[in-house]
Amino acid sequence: MRISALFAALALSVLAPSAAWAHVQLTASTPASGTEAKAPKAVALTFSMPVNQGTASAAIIMTAMPGMKDHGEMAIRNFTPSWSADGKTLTLTLAKPLPKGTYDIRWQAAAADGHAMSGSVTFEVK
Repeated sequence: MRISALFAALALSVLAPSAAWAHVQLTASTPASGTEAKAPKAVALTFSMPVNQGTASAAIIMTAMPGMKDHGEMAIRNFTPSWSADGKTLTLTLAKPLPKGTYDIRWQAAAADGHAMSGSVTFEVK
């Protein structure tokens, strides 16, 4: 009986989901991916769990500009990052609103499990 109980407990521990094994995911963004925005003054990324702020990063990249056919990628650097009290939302507050164009917000973050996840949000400023 004891051996079968041990195997059952071991099987449950392997099969049961654990918060420590969960990877951080982006759950929302403002502006939302695939949308149009009107001169945003801030960009916000909300994650599924608190993020290790020391290793998290985000970049705002202009990928296209109206009237410029061969516009290369241009990093936007005039923002200040800040975190919500719960450690789930990163807000990038811009010194000036974003001009018309297409943007990628490229992010990397890790939670308690230490596994770095990354992704991007694309939107257009009209």
